[in-house]
Amino acid sequence: MKSAYDAAARMASAAARLTGDRPQFLPPLLALTDPHRQPDPVALIASLPPGSGVIYRHFGAADRLETARRAVTLANRKGVTILVSSDPDLARRSGAHGIHWPERHIAQAGRMRARGSTLIFTASAHSVRALTRARLAGIDAALVSTVFPSASRSAGRPMGPFALAAWAWQSDMPIYALGGVNPRTVRRLESLKISGAAVVGAIRNAGPTQT
Repeated sequence: MKSAYDAAARMASAAARLTGDRPQFLPPLLALTDPHRQPDPVALIASLPPGSGVIYRHFGAADRLETARRAVTLANRKGVTILVSSDPDLARRSGAHGIHWPERHIAQAGRMRARGSTLIFTASAHSVRALTRARLAGIDAALVSTVFPSASRSAGRPMGPFALAAWAWQSDMPIYALGGVNPRTVRRLESLKISGAAVVGAIRNAGPTQT
């Protein structure tokens, strides 16, 4: 039986073959926590190879600060980048490397950037117009979904790789593909100006959160 680390290593290797421009501080692979499929960021980080990234989506959990601090400690030891979702105070108190912003909070990210924040900022974007807003707000990269058919409860109708590529050509910021991305589907994004892969279900059963 193959381990979660094996799956993560294959996914990271596949993401690294994407050819879109990406600053060195951005990892090619971002793995997102999920309350059903992968709720524990510490276990997820433990499964990832160095040079990967994690977005901790805490959904207001009561223990989010303690969890984030443990995740940051392990991430720093392993060479993994960690962002927290939509919570500047949690990022500051935990020492996270950055913040992932929902599209509706892009303006807040812009105000924080204007005040001099040097944290890594990613944001969700659901239109070309949102990509433009994100770039002007100082967002470092955008996560665009849903690219491929996905079993996620929140997944929308898949746009497909060529529509995603068209968005990328209309924007000058790094774009991560999200939704149905796995080591097989990510190959369809090679040579399409896509900068990275963002995944949830492609890395399952990491560490103690096996289900």
